[in-house]
Amino acid sequence: MSDDYQYKRVLLKLSGEALAGDLGYGIDPKVVDDLAEQIAEIVNGGVQLAVVVGGGNIFRGLAGSAEGMDRAQADYIGMLATVMNALALQDSFERHGVFSRVQSAINMQEVSEPYIRRRAIRHLEKGRVVILAAGTGNPYFTTDTTAALRACELDVDVLMKATKVDGVYDSDPKVNPDAKRYDRISYMDVLSQGLHVMDSTATSLCMDNELPMIVFDLTEKGNISRALKGEPVGTTVE
Repeated sequence: MSDDYQYKRVLLKLSGEALAGDLGYGIDPKVVDDLAEQIAEIVNGGVQLAVVVGGGNIFRGLAGSAEGMDRAQADYIGMLATVMNALALQDSFERHGVFSRVQSAINMQEVSEPYIRRRAIRHLEKGRVVILAAGTGNPYFTTDTTAALRACELDVDVLMKATKVDGVYDSDPKVNPDAKRYDRISYMDVLSQGLHVMDSTATSLCMDNELPMIVFDLTEKGNISRALKGEPVGTTVE
């Protein structure tokens, strides 16, 4: 383990939208390639990494249910979208020399392993990246909640939430040019101020289990490594 990194085991939460890049839909190979380069750097430095990926670049369950689709059915479609993203990530990681395993909460034995906590931990200990797909396997739970749940189950040191903004603000910086960015904030303040960092289920789960979270801008290359070295990147929620 490199002395530079302050965290030994990490869970990275990626939104599906992040993988779409400027395309707005689907998977942008350049974005995935850039991400794989950054992942290779930290894994080669000895960091154990699990990744939870969303599916919003392909299908959003909530959007489907807003259009009249059955909510549970729409959520299952969204879970399948995350599996596509997970397989794309696995392909890119392995082309960069990073061994990885996809574990799905919905059984798809031809393309993934089932999610088994102890097996996932064993992969992490062997230096493999574990890509966690299909959410929790249950409708009505977001991939943010999946990230919080798996981070607690896998006993990680920090949850990293990758976004397109450089941290948590007191209001939307795109709308309010005077929005104030927090360097550090408590989970209780996030909940009481109604800040949309994660949904309330995920936020409460992190708070109850005293799991720190770093919210950072994925679009700036090298931020994952810098955050893990303790540099002031994004906002720390604890």
